[in-house]
Amino acid sequence: MYKVFVNDKPLFLTNEIAKETDFQMFLLESIDIEQIIIKMFNNKIKKCYLYYPDEEVILKKLKEKIPVQRAGGGFVYNKKGEVLFILRNGKWDLPKGGKEKGEKMSHTALREVEEETGVDKLVVTKKLQKTYHIFKRNGVYKLKITQWFEMTSDYDGIPIGQAEEGIEKVAWLNPEQVQEALKNSYENIKLLFEEEKVLK
Repeated sequence: MYKVFVNDKPLFLTNEIAKETDFQMFLLESIDIEQIIIKMFNNKIKKCYLYYPDEEVILKKLKEKIPVQRAGGGFVYNKKGEVLFILRNGKWDLPKGGKEKGEKMSHTALREVEEETGVDKLVVTKKLQKTYHIFKRNGVYKLKITQWFEMTSDYDGIPIGQAEEGIEKVAWLNPEQVQEALKNSYENIKLLFEEEKVLK
């Protein structure tokens, strides 16, 4: 099962038919995906499931219905075990950004972390999971698929947020501060922390 977020509301891709209770279920094959997204953005649907019998191709089916943007992001630790966060649009997030043509995803993640935060000396230590969310740009809904990477850095300067990307603040947060920041973050980021059990 895949969990895609639309304005922080979950849209599940599933190959199991469930009896509806607090959610709506639609057939992925025949649904007008944009109508569902609009309803979710407008709070008319809080949670929904899209059903397709073959789990192997369920994500491929969704991609046929909506343009995809690929991104790479970094889950960066410093020597003290603190995690690098950015504050954008009043919410805490992790640095990430769009893939350029011909670029390897790990290079995208490294480049974006450095561009958005000024933190360098980055080393990828492992590949983490992907997260999925739908956003609107220039009147078009897109599915953003972000591949996350765990990284370390010996950088000891002061991180500076990339102003043209709307980054208000960059901070290294200790485990306690991370828990606080997650209360004002995105569902995808919370999911990443939960599923990866990344805080050491």
